[in-house]
Amino acid sequence: MSKKRFVETYSQGVTNCHRIIVDTETGVNYLIVSEGSMSSRGVTVLVDQDGKPLITPMKPKE
Repeated sequence: MSKKRFVETYSQGVTNCHRIIVDTETGVNYLIVSEGSMSSRGVTVLVDQDGKPLITPMKPKE
């Protein structure tokens, strides 16, 4: 079975939910926000203080 492309690294809340997912190929971190009954959602790249994407170091592919 192939490795998942996106993995969840953080989750907070049930109705109003904030999750951070990481792209396992690039290491880029994304924030997903869901409000209410999941009818409102938003996705954005997390950035550092210089405006560059936050990157999680990934193990090299074997």
